[in-house]
Amino acid sequence: MSNTVHRPEELISLATDVLLRANTSAENAAPVAEALVAADTDGLASHGLSRLPFYADQAASGKVNGQAAPDISARGAVVNVDARCGFAYRAINEGNEQGIAQARNSGIAAVAIGNSHHFGVAGYHVERVARQGLIALAFGNTPAAMAPWGGSSPVFGTNPVAFAAPRDGAEPLVIDLSLSKVARGKIMMADKAGEAIPEGWALDTDGNPTTDTKTALAGSMVPLGDAKGAALALMVEILTAGLTGSNFAFEASSFFDAEGKPPRVAQLFLLLNPEFFGGTSGFSSRMTALLEAIARQQGTRLPGERRLAARAKAKDQGGISIPDVLHQQLLDRRGQG
Repeated sequence: MSNTVHRPEELISLATDVLLRANTSAENAAPVAEALVAADTDGLASHGLSRLPFYADQAASGKVNGQAAPDISARGAVVNVDARCGFAYRAINEGNEQGIAQARNSGIAAVAIGNSHHFGVAGYHVERVARQGLIALAFGNTPAAMAPWGGSSPVFGTNPVAFAAPRDGAEPLVIDLSLSKVARGKIMMADKAGEAIPEGWALDTDGNPTTDTKTALAGSMVPLGDAKGAALALMVEILTAGLTGSNFAFEASSFFDAEGKPPRVAQLFLLLNPEFFGGTSGFSSRMTALLEAIARQQGTRLPGERRLAARAKAKDQGGISIPDVLHQQLLDRRGQG
């Protein structure tokens, strides 16, 4: 499969146009396009432009409301956002904008997004908050892909968790992980490439290990840390869908087809202002001391360093490398095929 480097601005424009042609407003298309291109920039192709055809098909069919404007209300330190079955990105951006203002004033804010959709790379959203000087945690539930520990039928999503903290003179520290051993998108990419997956990633419908992608996609993902990961996935379901009245994973429709009702999943962001907490020596200096203690040990690396290396590579080569087949597919959807 051949790849070609494209400028980020070109890809954002292309992605925006594809969504506009799929019954999506400009206010919704722009943040989606920016987030997907950012994922490819960071080497996270499973959450990049490869998702755009699915998004566009769902907007065209009405499974995602491409015209939705988020409904936002606040109560105390909580910002509630009803995404109204639209794309998650605009809902998160607008909700976190209010959450950041709340955290600056009171030290803490929670931003709860209900009736939402796939929110892409969780680390993307918390990094944006950390660039405003705040600590951010994110939780998101996704359609069922993971069985309870000891079971064989998916009940939980892969339910990503992310964390970001600001750093003086450096990029924010970003921790981003799926509660399955690998993101489900990696299995889908392996399936598209006709490749087997390593044993330990997924189980078949009877709960047995499998290396076949189609069997894995019909079965369930293996949780990160086995029973502990399954317990954390349960926690995320409660913090997201439970708090917002959205769909639990086992109730949500797929992110990968245009049929059925909207997924109506949810996300929760917790924003913390370090200036309100009690450390006498300052948050920034304590962060530096901890990260330097890690870096002093040979063979270690900080979370997110691979992502930053991919970002630097994209800058050095003047753009982002994406498969030519995908690029042509998007051009066809734009009407330039």
